[in-house]
Amino acid sequence: MQNILFLCTGNSARSILAEAILNRVGAGRFTAFSAGSQPKGEPNPWALGLLQSQQFDLSDFRSKSWDEFAAETAPQMHHIITVCDNAAGEACPIWPGKPATAHWGIPDPAAASGDDKDMKLAFLTAYAQMSDRIGRFVSLPIEQMSRQEIAASMADIGSFSGATGGPR
Repeated sequence: MQNILFLCTGNSARSILAEAILNRVGAGRFTAFSAGSQPKGEPNPWALGLLQSQQFDLSDFRSKSWDEFAAETAPQMHHIITVCDNAAGEACPIWPGKPATAHWGIPDPAAASGDDKDMKLAFLTAYAQMSDRIGRFVSLPIEQMSRQEIAASMADIGSFSGATGGPR
């Protein structure tokens, strides 16, 4: 079982979506977690509404600090993926075990403006982009790949589906 941590500044939308998607499509091979450098305190209601519409159990989702996952008692992460450009540029904690890292920046749906239709579209777009990347990731034969090969593949995946800027 491979542990993956998705990081975003607020841990309220993109990283929560990624955690949900990977835990569903990667069940049995991967366990996903999410966190933020400056957590908002609660998941974005639009993110939760979208996940609920996709039949996800919402009981485990919460906005949390990345400090939880840098603690000695935290599960060891095999992979760390930033999903927002701000988090990718921040000084991250030192992660035990030297996990493979990558940046998968996508536009922040929580920053969208407009009416309900516009907000729903922003979150559906983020969900689709993250689903595409996660689908590519779970198709990798990571059990037969070196850490360097995994990191290179993860970086390549980050360039797909509406990639935003940020460190790579």
